[in-house]
Amino acid sequence: MNETKNISIKDVAKHANVSTATVSHVINGTRFVSEDTKRKVHRAMDELNYRVNVVARSLRSRKSYVIAFLAPILASETSNHFFMSVAAGIQSVLKQNQYHLMLSDSHEEVEFEKEEIRMLGSQMIDGLIMAPSSRETDYEQLFGDYPVVYVDRVPDNNERDSVVVDNRSVSRDAVEMLIGHGHKRIAYLSGPNTLTTTEERLGGYLEALAEAGLSQESGLVCTGEVSLESGYRLTESLLAHEPTAIFATDNVMAMGVMFYMQENQIKVPDQIAVVAYDEFQWTRVTTPPLTVIEQPAFDLGVRAAEVMLERIDNANAPVSQHRLSGKLIVRQSC
Repeated sequence: MNETKNISIKDVAKHANVSTATVSHVINGTRFVSEDTKRKVHRAMDELNYRVNVVARSLRSRKSYVIAFLAPILASETSNHFFMSVAAGIQSVLKQNQYHLMLSDSHEEVEFEKEEIRMLGSQMIDGLIMAPSSRETDYEQLFGDYPVVYVDRVPDNNERDSVVVDNRSVSRDAVEMLIGHGHKRIAYLSGPNTLTTTEERLGGYLEALAEAGLSQESGLVCTGEVSLESGYRLTESLLAHEPTAIFATDNVMAMGVMFYMQENQIKVPDQIAVVAYDEFQWTRVTTPPLTVIEQPAFDLGVRAAEVMLERIDNANAPVSQHRLSGKLIVRQSC
């Protein structure tokens, strides 16, 4: 294996007080090594500034040691922080295991996404982690001979490993809290109901209403384009139906809700309560600070990467589905 600044595997092994074989196993993932020993080896590599020759390793193992992450990233959305946090979680695990992350963007457009999948397949990746932009697309015909893990969302008829948030349960909890505060006319504001995430959030909202014996009113359920402007306009439409609370399932649309309230001098929560997805810095500095549902974005990435590496090690293992819990953060807006 080539070396940087004349530092060899033997030097790393001596510095970490382990055998050269152990260092090799840590670098190549060829045998089980305890987490404590892995940390010692990685620390020694960092302290000695040792860098793995990825090309040489790939030629020997016939692996690229590259995992791709394909996510919808829109330049106009502050909520892109969510997928960047997922990517950071993925990277943290891959780095520990001597893999590299390749980040790609689908723009939330199916045709562009298809081209990206084809491009990634031509790069000889070892695996693909993706947040699909569509429920109905037949992704299987696009994938190459590599494992795939869905994160945050899944398409219909999914037969791959997946790691998602239990959106239904935490959404139900949020609406139940509003009901517990005496609200009976709770509006629902969301982007298009075309993804499993939005479907589950709507399901949690409706479930909470049903359990409380409250009827669903069509005028209180509003979906539209995901943008601040759309959130602003739809808030005006919802208020015509006299809700006492708004549950917004998209962060950018929630910005539109709060902008409308401030412009029209509607007091939150005295005149109307607001609960929204996600936890971002701006939600803490509004007047009043916003009650939100925080999604475990970083943890989603960590678990997705772990599942990917487990799948690489055991291609014939049963398909696994993982659901992480969201957290309701109660502030002064409800």
